[in-house]
Amino acid sequence: MRKKLFIVLFIAILVVVSACSQEKPEHSKKPEPNDNLVWVQGGKFTNNKSNYYGKSAILPNFYIGKYEVTQQEWTQVMGSNPSQFIGDHLPVERVSWYDVVEYCNQRSIKEGLQPYYHIDKNKQDPNNHSDNDHVKWTITINEGANGYRLPTEAEWEYAAGGGQMSKSYTYSGSNNADEAAWYWKNAGDQYLTGDWNWPIIEKNHNQTKTVGGKKPNELGLYDMSGNVREWCWNWYGDQDRDSGVYRVVKGGGWLGDVRSSEITYRGKFEANGLGPDQGFRVSRGE
Repeated sequence: MRKKLFIVLFIAILVVVSACSQEKPEHSKKPEPNDNLVWVQGGKFTNNKSNYYGKSAILPNFYIGKYEVTQQEWTQVMGSNPSQFIGDHLPVERVSWYDVVEYCNQRSIKEGLQPYYHIDKNKQDPNNHSDNDHVKWTITINEGANGYRLPTEAEWEYAAGGGQMSKSYTYSGSNNADEAAWYWKNAGDQYLTGDWNWPIIEKNHNQTKTVGGKKPNELGLYDMSGNVREWCWNWYGDQDRDSGVYRVVKGGGWLGDVRSSEITYRGKFEANGLGPDQGFRVSRGE
């Protein structure tokens, strides 16, 4: 009788323990990375070269693209390829900020996610003070949506700098630009020296490169220094401003000087701007 009672009690304890373990929230465990997105643990900036280091900024967890969005990924969603340099596994380029916001929504719908942005093409954005941008769609955030979006400047710099695993590199994954970045000196037929010179760059057949061809950073992210410049959500200027002339671009590019490949470099481009060195990567909330 005692033996049977012991067995009954033992089974009851197992049931209780199992139930408690099942009640733990899913987000308490680090998600497994996949081929497209990398999970980034949030927190304070630990890269001591970052523009945000030593400040009060604390980021929540988020996902960010392992690679820049490729032409194959773009075409599967948008149906056409605007790029100057053609190749499935090259980053898409010649896309405006408006183009990539539309891509984020269309990809979200295709994958059964809630679009992150509300796009009003009939109302000009009063916060856009550019004289050259005649698009000026009013784009707002659908709070709580789980769809794809552009990273904020802070998220981009945090991820490029290695997040909580940062080794305080100057470039994303190295202190040696040639290990981590495609930029004007190494993105053509031969390694160039001297000063930046467009005729020499053009003659050297410089262009974008297949994503993932350089050393990844501490989080396993590729091409956050060089290849193409990447759109961010924010207006250019003081962080967190709600209006402006330009949107922030980060990460340098095949055409740019090595300085623009540093994680701290803050580029700017009008939202309707297009360029053969202008692309992006996606992000999502946790």
